[in-house]
Amino acid sequence: MKAFIVFTRIPVENKTKTRLLTYYTPKQCVGLHLAILKDLNAEINRFNSSIKTYIYYLPEGDLNILKDIFGEDKPYRAQIGDSLGDKMYNAISEVLSEGASSVCLCGTDIPELSAEDIEGAFDLLERNDVVISPTEDGGYYLVGMKKATREVFDIEGYGGSTVFENTKRKVKDLGISLMTCIIHRDIDDQEDIKAYYEIMRNDENFRKTNTAKFLKENKKIAIIIPTYNEENTIVSLQNQLEKIRGRCEIVFVDGGSTDKTLELIDESKYRLLHSKKGRNLQMNLGAMSVDADILFFLHCDSVLPPNPLEEILDLMDDYRAGCFGIAFKSLSPLMFICRYISNHRVFDRKVMFGDQGIVIDRDLFMEIGMFPDLPIMEDYQLSLTLKEKGVKLGMARKRIYTSTRRFKGGPIRKLWIMWKMNRLRAKYRKGVDIEKISAMYKDIR
Repeated sequence: MKAFIVFTRIPVENKTKTRLLTYYTPKQCVGLHLAILKDLNAEINRFNSSIKTYIYYLPEGDLNILKDIFGEDKPYRAQIGDSLGDKMYNAISEVLSEGASSVCLCGTDIPELSAEDIEGAFDLLERNDVVISPTEDGGYYLVGMKKATREVFDIEGYGGSTVFENTKRKVKDLGISLMTCIIHRDIDDQEDIKAYYEIMRNDENFRKTNTAKFLKENKKIAIIIPTYNEENTIVSLQNQLEKIRGRCEIVFVDGGSTDKTLELIDESKYRLLHSKKGRNLQMNLGAMSVDADILFFLHCDSVLPPNPLEEILDLMDDYRAGCFGIAFKSLSPLMFICRYISNHRVFDRKVMFGDQGIVIDRDLFMEIGMFPDLPIMEDYQLSLTLKEKGVKLGMARKRIYTSTRRFKGGPIRKLWIMWKMNRLRAKYRKGVDIEKISAMYKDIR
């Protein structure tokens, strides 16, 4: 009989995943651990019948939590020993003494761990004395033996970055054969979570796991709204945001409004920052003030679609930057044309504009230097920078409705404005002085 030992603690708030408490709440840390355990159980259920599973747990918390996941039919045993090494040795020694031909012991920090990984470790163990599966941070997540050897666990600094190398050295000194298995990344800290976001973008199978679903649902979103004399739109936008304000961080950044905008912002519900005038300055200040995975830059005159946060999360499944499609509440054929061109431009020219609601990974935003120091076209240059870096843009399924206030007048004037704005972008690409372009844009407004 082969024996597989799950080495875990019972998920308890402020006991599990404590290195993530600066990022997640205690409840979220428990939720992440539960998700990983559920995925591990799904892989255990794929084992061939020659492998028997044991659950060794730290005796703190309600054991029924584990039984609800792994089932009542597994042997459940408390971990015994002073150090982690002692506990692992005692568990392996106990199971081997009960007749197991080989044992693999595994922790519960590896979301990508598969039945094939574990069965592969058992296969290697048939030809070797010890098998170890390393983690990217220098530890290991699995150790297998056919004979309990205490000295393998007599190393210092469990939890450090040299555990795997120290253990390899110890095994070599003992003169016994060792084989290492596939390396995996565990989830210990915020950097690990960010790494798994990227794995989620590239691995459709992993996206289906409980862990991936948890990571997606618990991504932090910050909505950053630059304002300047928006007394006619600010109340309407706050009414829209009321439905989602408890699920994300929302920051208004005012550029020195002289109307009633400031007194109309409800500071008991929303955070208000003050900045020099300039959308780039305002949005950068807002971005620097938040602790979020995803930044959503929203114009004050926008009308959001239903479930905007879900739309953003779905968008960021595949992309590190993108936007909503744009629409106008106007029956003018010219505005339909403008809508089509704006939305098509995201994929054709790899360009998105602020009134589409720019969505971007916060780390990527900081990496490219945030919005450039420009009085105008900061969103255009952001798109050009992302394009230069090879960042693909995505688009949410739903549309943001935005104001037609910049397209005042009849059809001829609307056409003139559209043509003029296109010419201004062309001048910018040719290197015309940005202050001249800004003056031209003011003439349009």
